[in-house]
Amino acid sequence: MPTPHARTADDATRAAAPADGEGRQDDREDPDGGAPDPDGPSGSAPSRRDGRRTDLPVLAISGGLLVAFVVASLINPSGTGSVVSTVFSFAARWFGPLWQVLLLGTFAVALWLGFSRYGRVRLGGAGARPEYGRFQWIAMIMCTLLAGGGVFFAAGEPVQHYVQTPPFYEGVEAGSQAAAESALSQSFAHWGFLAWAVLGTLASVVMIRGEERGMPLRPRTLLYPLLGERVRDSKLGSAVDVVCIIAVVAGTVGPIGFLGLQVSYGLSQVFGIPNGYPVQLSVIVLLTVVAVLSVVSGIGKGIQFFSKLNVWLAVVLMAVFLVLGSVGFVMDSFLGGLGQYVRDFVPLALNRGDHEWLGSWTVFFFGWFLGYGPLMAIFVARISRGRTLRDLVVSTAVIPPLATMFWFTVFGGTGIYLEQQNPGSISGPLKSVGMDAAVISVAERLPFGAVITVALLFLTLTFVVTTTDSMSYSISAAGTRSGEPTPLVRAFWGLLMGAAAAVLILVGDGGISALQSFIVVTAVPVGFIMLPTLWTAPRLAKEMAAEQGVVPGRER
Repeated sequence: MPTPHARTADDATRAAAPADGEGRQDDREDPDGGAPDPDGPSGSAPSRRDGRRTDLPVLAISGGLLVAFVVASLINPSGTGSVVSTVFSFAARWFGPLWQVLLLGTFAVALWLGFSRYGRVRLGGAGARPEYGRFQWIAMIMCTLLAGGGVFFAAGEPVQHYVQTPPFYEGVEAGSQAAAESALSQSFAHWGFLAWAVLGTLASVVMIRGEERGMPLRPRTLLYPLLGERVRDSKLGSAVDVVCIIAVVAGTVGPIGFLGLQVSYGLSQVFGIPNGYPVQLSVIVLLTVVAVLSVVSGIGKGIQFFSKLNVWLAVVLMAVFLVLGSVGFVMDSFLGGLGQYVRDFVPLALNRGDHEWLGSWTVFFFGWFLGYGPLMAIFVARISRGRTLRDLVVSTAVIPPLATMFWFTVFGGTGIYLEQQNPGSISGPLKSVGMDAAVISVAERLPFGAVITVALLFLTLTFVVTTTDSMSYSISAAGTRSGEPTPLVRAFWGLLMGAAAAVLILVGDGGISALQSFIVVTAVPVGFIMLPTLWTAPRLAKEMAAEQGVVPGRER
């Protein structure tokens, strides 16, 4: 059975790619690499304790650990995979319940903050104004999670749940309309409100508040409300940064590799190009070079360009799938699946019925998104100053998940529709090849299939670029003491992740699968780093509300 952390099912990425930046103060880079105004965007002067902008120990340790993993996979791929698989099973079994509660709690607290009177709090201070227009801002946020996962899983996961009913919906007849709605509901549980909330709400509030107080946009700032100023230069702070970087690197290298494999598979299907390692390597090299050029150019240039391109391409492809597929079936399935998801929202989030299945799907995804949380918060905080807390919650935990669920319905629902018309047409390639074959198979079976497949491959390419460049930026920021990360460090991480993906593909399926399983392992410490935001974010929001006069005088 195809599962998310096997060769037959890639990790979705959540690559954050910004969307439109015109004349931003923070994007003015100095000749040596990029800090904007020395006083920082919030007006506070970050300290440069030793005069170096880049935190070399954090860079060396996190980069070294990735290199060590790749080398171990080359030397002994089966042994490395076996060790990681054992630790993965332990982490998923014993820490999975914590992650399920944490994601549900994050969403609940975020909604309470966003729609209470504290929702009028302006992030970054009462006088702060948004740096980006609303469309550009939401587009940037959308590309954080919908990126690689939106292409890779959108067709394959719903079809997989359709032909093999998830344990939660045991008793639903496989292949029926009820099965289609249940399949979408289960997919929504993985990619919907909870995933988005943990990526960009409470942690972003803590980050922005910390930046107001002179803290850098680094994962360690999440502990600032608990430990105060001493977390800035402590060994614990460095350990937090390293752990969070490794979690995101593990979650990004896999998608680079698997989406590279998807492009290679698509090229072989459309043009007959041999689907071998030389083609796969060429695709990854091309993608990495473009991503590095993009991230070096800065948020206001390359990153936002590819983000806008992704958004418009995605909209056009959705329209094409709706028109050439079955718009009636898709809309019926979306409403039915959404209704089931809302009805079963809490039980789906906290389901502990089948531990093995949960480890392969729900807990895997939740651990993956949780591992991305701190660095996604860095990115969201970087682009959200001047927005209200209500804006942040609506534009992170409400609008993007609704759009994501519709996206999954368009691709996955079309796949289910084609499977109903011709059983095995989509599930066959899904079973024999994997997730990378599902969306290509759907596209091929539509009118003008070759043209649609080429457009889909191009979208995959741009999504991989946005995944790599935005993550390179966020990882570089996590290893930067103050100001913007230097172009050299941004390029280093883009090249390193691309090289790691190329090497692990050479090792075989086990290399990247082991790395993807390692995501869940790294999510263990990250979960404890994110846990305090459940109570620190509300406290900080109340402080900001008092300062900005949002609450009545007696509460100031």
